[in-house]
Amino acid sequence: MEERGWDEVDVVFVTGDAYVDHPSFANGILCRVLEAAGYRVGVLAQPDWKSAEPWRTFGRPRLFFAVSAGNMDSMINHYTANKKVRNDDAYSPGGRIGLRPDRPTLPYCQRAREAFPGVPVIAGGVEASLRRLAHYDYWSDTVKRSILLDSKADLVVFGMGEQPILEVARRLDAGEAIKDLRDMRGVAYTLGAREEPPDDALVIPSFEEVKADKASFARATRLIHHETNPLNARRLLQYHDRQAVVCNPPALPVTQADMDRIYGLPYTRMPHPMYGDEPIPAFEAVKDSVTIMRGCFGGCTFCSITAHQGRIIQSRSKESVLQELKEIGRDPSFKGTVSDIGGPTANMYRMTCTRPEVEAVCKRQSCVHPKVCKLLGTDHGPLIELMKESREVPGIRKVLVASGVRMDLAQKSPEYLKELAAHHVGGHLKVAPEHTDPGVLRRMKKPEINDYQSFDAAFRVASRNAGKTQYTVPYFIASHPGSDLNAMIDLALFLKRNGYKPDQVQDFIPAPFDVATCMYYTGLDPFTGEEVHIARHLRDRKLQRALLQFFKPENYFEVREALLKAGRSDLIGPGCDCLIPSQPPKAAQRARMARANRAVTEGRFVHQVDAAPADQASRSGETRCPPSPSGYRPGRPGARRRSR
Repeated sequence: MEERGWDEVDVVFVTGDAYVDHPSFANGILCRVLEAAGYRVGVLAQPDWKSAEPWRTFGRPRLFFAVSAGNMDSMINHYTANKKVRNDDAYSPGGRIGLRPDRPTLPYCQRAREAFPGVPVIAGGVEASLRRLAHYDYWSDTVKRSILLDSKADLVVFGMGEQPILEVARRLDAGEAIKDLRDMRGVAYTLGAREEPPDDALVIPSFEEVKADKASFARATRLIHHETNPLNARRLLQYHDRQAVVCNPPALPVTQADMDRIYGLPYTRMPHPMYGDEPIPAFEAVKDSVTIMRGCFGGCTFCSITAHQGRIIQSRSKESVLQELKEIGRDPSFKGTVSDIGGPTANMYRMTCTRPEVEAVCKRQSCVHPKVCKLLGTDHGPLIELMKESREVPGIRKVLVASGVRMDLAQKSPEYLKELAAHHVGGHLKVAPEHTDPGVLRRMKKPEINDYQSFDAAFRVASRNAGKTQYTVPYFIASHPGSDLNAMIDLALFLKRNGYKPDQVQDFIPAPFDVATCMYYTGLDPFTGEEVHIARHLRDRKLQRALLQFFKPENYFEVREALLKAGRSDLIGPGCDCLIPSQPPKAAQRARMARANRAVTEGRFVHQVDAAPADQASRSGETRCPPSPSGYRPGRPGARRRSR
């Protein structure tokens, strides 16, 4: 501030991530957008939330505090699917944990109010977006009310934030009050108990209703997801006791000109110098990548991308992408390989509905399920042209595609497959068939497994024609709603028959707002009302995960238990289709003993608290729990056991 001659800042941007000035990071993009419009921004990255003092670092902001938990939902970032603390944080320097609390939007907003009462507080980011209305929280196994009520934020900006944050700044700068901003698209706000709700709002089941009745929760989910198309979405209203939360229609898609302007800002493409040589793992993974589009019309029920970025594809111009590649190529530290050229999906670039008048009224959840919509433009021509020209940029030796390829679309363009296999794959191509069971795939809104098989065959042919030996690496999910032991056994048999041994598998994590999360909590498909099988208990989830990696000796006993539980003992033995031998290998026995020893000596679940030592308890005359071990809320007092 001193070097720039600033006596105050207009906006203090508070983020749960390390500050990285790169267009793959929300804090980098939003701060550059505000700066380009002439506003002075101070970035408060991963502040110590135990006091309000860090919030006073830049003095009182002239316009507002902008609060974001970070690029990723904090609870998914902190905990595994089994609710165990993760060992690292990819968005923190050195991958260190403990630099932000659980659900940081809440304390960040509260500290902003404490530091400077009266300054507007605007919350945004993935965490706030997906919690703007009553939602199921997997980690506490409860239905929670809107984050607006718990954080006391004046507004929640949901979805992508470039347009809303700039409009907020301009309107507050023009002298408007925070309440005047309630007409904005892409914002949610609370009404006072005496305020009249908007006349045009669609009232959805209240917080009290969705908390008490799972059918009401499913109905609310269906109504919310039917109002996500910004071209026809209605304003939503949900009561929380005497207060009402109003959720305006989503912001309109960003135009190509605005996309070019946003990604053409003068990013350093580096973390802030204060981190020194400490690497930030998430940055290291994407530092040489280029975003060419955003949004996804896939509508997968377990994915938050469609809910956050929107269903309408927003693409940059070819010229804008090539200009960024030229800048990367001129960087002396660049090694010559672009790690990814893509977005949420690698091959949806510039794909749009061919009938805008139909798109304006469409409420379909997916443009590609149960089959590709006949009105969807699936031309890969612009993408192929961009891929060809990207390889010719000076200083660039290779351009890889690491974003997920939508296989049903790719098979509509043999030329795209040819280009991809010949020039943009480094031996292995990651794809996501997710499962083999038709019922589970229907719940996911994913194509059937034969779509993957035909794509894999076509990709191998294209690779062979290019003189390369290349393979697809399929990703699968365990414990997704609808998946039972029989479905997972069929998936394990598919893997064995095709020679796949996945090193990385994914356990389903119920993220707030997702349709699959509604299925997990209610046991109902919100769109059909059908009952859905749920692997709810930790043991059931472990068995499903073990089946995905049945070939690992350490999973032997879980796989055996699953097979016996499902009545499939025919798959235990020496047969060619058998998943495991009849006798446990020595490695399996050693692994079980090692797990048992770890559980006794150091294993602990997230919420487990050790009992106080007997001599200490006897001296004090009380039965106490010691403080919990350091984690994301270091120094917090431990829970006390109730006296009986």
